[in-house]
Amino acid sequence: MTDPARSCILTRERAARDHLVRLALAPDGQVLPDVRAKAPGRGAWIGVTRAELEQALAKGKLRGALARAFKTGEFTLSPDLGALIAAALERNALDRLGLEARSGTLLTGTDKIVTAARSGQVAALYHAADASDDGCRKLAQAWRVGSDREGSDLKGLALPVDRPILSLALGRENVVHIALTDRAAAKRVSDALDRWLHFIGPESSPAPCDTASQGASAPRSGGEPEAVTTHEEFE
Repeated sequence: MTDPARSCILTRERAARDHLVRLALAPDGQVLPDVRAKAPGRGAWIGVTRAELEQALAKGKLRGALARAFKTGEFTLSPDLGALIAAALERNALDRLGLEARSGTLLTGTDKIVTAARSGQVAALYHAADASDDGCRKLAQAWRVGSDREGSDLKGLALPVDRPILSLALGRENVVHIALTDRAAAKRVSDALDRWLHFIGPESSPAPCDTASQGASAPRSGGEPEAVTTHEEFE
């Protein structure tokens, strides 16, 4: 089923709702992120980066757009809304990784990932922000060999969180590298990461290991990637 499109209240550009972030009006009048689009009542959708959102907030454009979407001016906008959205998107992405870990579609540990990669079982590859260059290169090479893509620039994506945060999210010790072995799982993770990384912007997404996104994020146009190669209610 095609994901229904929504319009960003600031740019008026349309995109699949899974590529946007919903803002909802809480019972106490606060505007809060609803990244899982489950909160009741009126909502408004945004597809801008954090920098763009904070600029619109400072200039009053966000308030005007929300007033039109909510059909009321009776709400409170926190000056920290950008930080709240970023935190909610990060939590959503890490929760998604945790779910895949519990379902058995996620591998950690260099040796296990190398073995899976060389046998063509890896669909997506991610690294902690503080992963070593050597470790990233070793896994990237194994992935290229197993994917019959030697000589290409196929490599994993460095996430903007360090190993203690990844370890906590997955309930495992010392998580430095992550591989997904199921294409559907890789797509689910990619979608969650795409929204988060798009919102925080490239300046907030460190890329050690010489890692670069190679389709890890689903295209913003909503197109299907050739392969997933990496990239609530009121919060």
